[in-house]
Amino acid sequence: MDPAGRALFDAALAATVAVDPYGHGSSAVSGECDRRDATVEGVIIRYYVGGSVLTVTVVRVVSL
Repeated sequence: MDPAGRALFDAALAATVAVDPYGHGSSAVSGECDRRDATVEGVIIRYYVGGSVLTVTVVRVVSL
């Protein structure tokens, strides 16, 4: 991902998933509520939500 695309992705991630990790069109993976897939700024991500301290860990990024 080029630097300009990365900056757009980071800003979109901060404004969407970081604010509401269960919203913004995300969906649970394999029935696990805290394991999620979403598309952010044209990038498919898979992430985990840690509820006790609200941590979002992106584990897979696929740029389209």
